[in-house]
Amino acid sequence: MHKVCSRLHGPSVLGKTDSWKSVNVCVAFHKGGVLCQKSAVKHTPPVLPQIPPCDYKPEPYQGMSKDRLLEIRKHNCNPMTMKVTYYKKPVFINQGYMQWLWDVDGRRYLDLFAGVATVSVGHCNPKVTQAAEKQLRRLWHTTPIYVYPQMQEYAEKLASLLPDPLKVVYFTNSGSEANDLAVLMARLHTGNFDVITLRGSYHGGSPQATGLTSNADYKYPVPSSLGCHNTMCPDVFSGLWGGSHCRDSPVQTIRECSCSPGHCQANDMYISQLKEMLATTVPNRIAAFFAEPIQGVGGAVQFPKNYLKDSYQLVREKGGICIADEVQTGFGRTGSHFWGFQGHNVIPDMVTMAKGIANGFPVGALVTTAEIARSFAKGVHFNTFGGNPLACAVASSVLDTIKEDKMQENSADVGTYLLTELAKLRDKHEIIGDVRGKGLQIGVEMVKDKVTRDPLPREAMAEIFEDTKDMGALIGKGGLYGQTFRIKPPMCITKDDADFFLAVFNQAVLNYMERR
Repeated sequence: MHKVCSRLHGPSVLGKTDSWKSVNVCVAFHKGGVLCQKSAVKHTPPVLPQIPPCDYKPEPYQGMSKDRLLEIRKHNCNPMTMKVTYYKKPVFINQGYMQWLWDVDGRRYLDLFAGVATVSVGHCNPKVTQAAEKQLRRLWHTTPIYVYPQMQEYAEKLASLLPDPLKVVYFTNSGSEANDLAVLMARLHTGNFDVITLRGSYHGGSPQATGLTSNADYKYPVPSSLGCHNTMCPDVFSGLWGGSHCRDSPVQTIRECSCSPGHCQANDMYISQLKEMLATTVPNRIAAFFAEPIQGVGGAVQFPKNYLKDSYQLVREKGGICIADEVQTGFGRTGSHFWGFQGHNVIPDMVTMAKGIANGFPVGALVTTAEIARSFAKGVHFNTFGGNPLACAVASSVLDTIKEDKMQENSADVGTYLLTELAKLRDKHEIIGDVRGKGLQIGVEMVKDKVTRDPLPREAMAEIFEDTKDMGALIGKGGLYGQTFRIKPPMCITKDDADFFLAVFNQAVLNYMERR
């Protein structure tokens, strides 16, 4: 009697040209002896996904060596630059064009993170580049003490895309700055101090914005949260309550529920948490409620369909104003609407925005009502760079490009396709717990298993993340525990690009499962 045990290494360890591999086959006899012999076992290596073609030719890199770049990054750049260098083998980027990035060695990557949902219409988009070059030859910067046409033209164009009464625009340089300004304006207008956000939210890295942010990774042991409170995030996948038709997305959770059509018990429970907080934690009158229409850094978390609508009503009853943080969801990214809040059937009192507003050029903005703006006019507010001629010219061209090239429509089309195909991978792989989002604002939450829904460990996430990069696709990570892959590409990607990523991601998950 004997037992034959063979450990056959999976195809992920084979070289590109390997088709046969010698494998040790150990035969264990009942007397304890072991006989090992070489056996030729045929293995078919995986056919690696082929990146879609691209006619653009990048310029050869002729700068510093990679070793020198890393040395400077470690010693002269702030330590956070190394902390956010997530890959074991960093990517050294040289050039970009539309949805593509090239490293210093000339290798091409499909960019599915867009500089953290910032490159809205494509790297170095020709139309936006032309507008920037034209303005650079005319006027870079002056002061709003003078009247220059770019600011007025862009303010009118931007305000026309928002519903009444949101028609007064303040320009900033970033989303953090816009959210800082929103807190100040809300407190001045209402005469109240306390602000409510959702757990897991991210509203920026400035001192005031870190108070709004509800994620320990972005907190410091200093008093930045005075007057800021957070309520339970209505996460219908990993939260306490959730069901099978809670959210406004082509893909629902794997959780079951017995809700009747048009009614969501999970929403009722999460709203009860907000009511309890209003009754126990804050004064009877509050200043504001902040929420992203879909959480970004939090992992593309979507709320029950009526959550924001019900929350806005409660907040306004307490004297607060409602603020939509559209830094990641705005400018057509969700596909169905230009602004994320529109998908919730609400009209906020303020909208903050940045990132995709100018395709990577540093621009932010806050849009509010004339009534709130009048409250803020009692003092002098001045922003040196906000709304400068160059920034406004670039941002204006981005709006034109989104419309002319139908990028919002493309977000809806390609995004829905990508979501539905990712859902098929969720059904195939035990460690893919949830697929969610709208348009090209997508999250894929990874779990140990679908029963517990416990987050996949960070080490495992890092393996899949690295493999995906090595096969030519760049994605992001998020979630409270780093358990969610974030897919937020430039809005110019195609279905062929989506198919390439789907094949890459599927292979990366298979590789991890084999190693595990």
